[in-house]
Amino acid sequence: MPLKTIHFSLFTRSASVFLAFVLASSSLFAQKSSPFGTKGPVTASHTNPLTVSAKIDQPVLSQSDQAVIAIVLDFAEHWHAWPSESQDVLPEDVASFAIRSTIDLEDQPAWIKAVGPVQWPTPKPAPVPDVMNPGKTIEVPVYQGHSIAYIPILIADDAPAGEYSLTVSVGYQSCNETMCLPPDDATASVAVTIVEGATAGSTTPSDPDFANFDASAFATLASSGSMGNQSTGASGSAADIARPTFFGFTMPRAEGPLGITLVALLAAVGGFILNLTPCVLPVIPIKVLTISQHAGSPGKSMYLGLWMALGVVAFWLGIGIPVAFISKITDPSQIFGVWWITLGIGILIAAMGVGIMGVFNIKLPQKVYAVNPKADTATGSFLFGVMTAVLGLPCFGFVAGALLAGLAALPPLVVMAIFTSIGIGMAAPYLILAAKPALVQKIPRTGPASELVKQVMGLLLLSASAYFLGAGVIGWLSEHPNIGANVPWWGKVTHWWLVAIFALASGGWLAIRTFTITRRFSCRAVFSLIGLLIAGSAVLFAADQTNKAKHNFWQPFSPDALADAQETGSVVVVDFTAEWCLNCKALKATVLNRNPVKGELLKLDVTPLVADLTSQKAPGWKKLRDLGQTGIPLLAIYGPGLDEPWLSNAYTPSQVLEALSRARGEKDAS
Repeated sequence: MPLKTIHFSLFTRSASVFLAFVLASSSLFAQKSSPFGTKGPVTASHTNPLTVSAKIDQPVLSQSDQAVIAIVLDFAEHWHAWPSESQDVLPEDVASFAIRSTIDLEDQPAWIKAVGPVQWPTPKPAPVPDVMNPGKTIEVPVYQGHSIAYIPILIADDAPAGEYSLTVSVGYQSCNETMCLPPDDATASVAVTIVEGATAGSTTPSDPDFANFDASAFATLASSGSMGNQSTGASGSAADIARPTFFGFTMPRAEGPLGITLVALLAAVGGFILNLTPCVLPVIPIKVLTISQHAGSPGKSMYLGLWMALGVVAFWLGIGIPVAFISKITDPSQIFGVWWITLGIGILIAAMGVGIMGVFNIKLPQKVYAVNPKADTATGSFLFGVMTAVLGLPCFGFVAGALLAGLAALPPLVVMAIFTSIGIGMAAPYLILAAKPALVQKIPRTGPASELVKQVMGLLLLSASAYFLGAGVIGWLSEHPNIGANVPWWGKVTHWWLVAIFALASGGWLAIRTFTITRRFSCRAVFSLIGLLIAGSAVLFAADQTNKAKHNFWQPFSPDALADAQETGSVVVVDFTAEWCLNCKALKATVLNRNPVKGELLKLDVTPLVADLTSQKAPGWKKLRDLGQTGIPLLAIYGPGLDEPWLSNAYTPSQVLEALSRARGEKDAS
């Protein structure tokens, strides 16, 4: 069999899913942040219908004591906050939008030995808007009225005597049956005195606010010996709401079970494909034969092969841990809100893509190549595996660099799943060949197909780069609405077509080179199909984004845009919304963007403006407050027939149509 056919047969079994591996990071980024970048939720400066306070059951404590902090949430009538994410009580359609409540103990002092998980209050049913039936409500469990959460703590055995203060931070969103205020946070403090010897202070067992605390938490906390803050539940964000859709299919959440499983599988396949690069493929037989020679028996060969595979995985874990640490200390939902970070990531990935195609090369120091651990022991085989991965850096270091740039914005669990899976995928051939060394004879040599892997990688990295560059530019435009208003609708999807062009080039080049590398009909058919899938999926996605942008008739709000429209005598409709606002999205999808209201908004005498309040710098905030409003959703309609703007936090199609008629000055508006 010709050499080209042999090494292409291995290529065929793996490269069909390479597009998903390279672009997995960029597609998942959109699950965790809007591609246009936002700065995160805005904190309301107005009076909030929630009062937060804290108290401790024993204000005077001694060393090794246990205590309970009660966080009291007092809601005004008709107001509520969403339950913690640890309480899976919300219907799926509501849970996907609700911004969950969180409680954290700030700046935990050293004299606290351990902090238990938050004991949340039992949610009680309250009316919230029915997202499927505008104007109607459904009852879901929420925190309301006088709700109390508890944090159990253990005092350290060597806690120094003195007077201290503990601060608790509460994150929440206040809503009623018609509107939601912006996500907010509040803090409450409690005073604590620590004395030596027996506790000298008095307890407050008769305080009814501590009656529902489950004291068994102390036994669990003491036996676990866990240190530091425990998980208190994560709040939702704009990113959790704005997951991308592709012709009606919604991408799974990156941190959800399905999302993690999907990205792990894709990363494992990508790790396997890295073995086909010219830097790695030739050394596989050498490494495996070295292990089998040292082993002397099939059992020991498998044993040493396992340790070598663990070394490869350890290499990728060594890369992933610092990236996960960055994502742990940085709010992932806000990283892409900074346009120049997104732009910088795009530039870096572009450089990586150009480099992997051979414009420049990574050369390791000669001393690195001289390192050759003996593979006759478990430790030696482990180091053998680490060095095998290190020596492949000149070929796949570009891909690793692109991952470093982008994955820092994902949750730590997802980051570790990606890098661990890459290591497993790359290590799998070594483990299999160590079990059956005879298969080494079937491993192809390097050649045109191996080079083709690098070229396809480079083009797909350029495709991913185009996405980030475009997102960075649009992020900058979102902070400059006066400039962004002059950008035509197609200008905001240009980067998607650049993504498609590079993907089209990669798929086309894959198909063309296949015909020159092998004459086998099966290889030509398979790789032509793979190239078509790569190119076709990218073009279809760009077309889908273009279709959405073309039919987006809403213009960005600015004071000048409102004034100009009013001067022409136009009826102006301003939709105050935000990515984190459940009710806003429901009303827009079911009322404003559907006929008959949509047909009226598209008429020449109507100017529809959208005031997106997701960003802290959004100009719509000042206008919202000028209208005497503190929360959204809010629809404001101006027109010649109205002395004052028509305002509504919850509306039906008939109400909007009637308001438009009045704004036009029509006599039969009633």
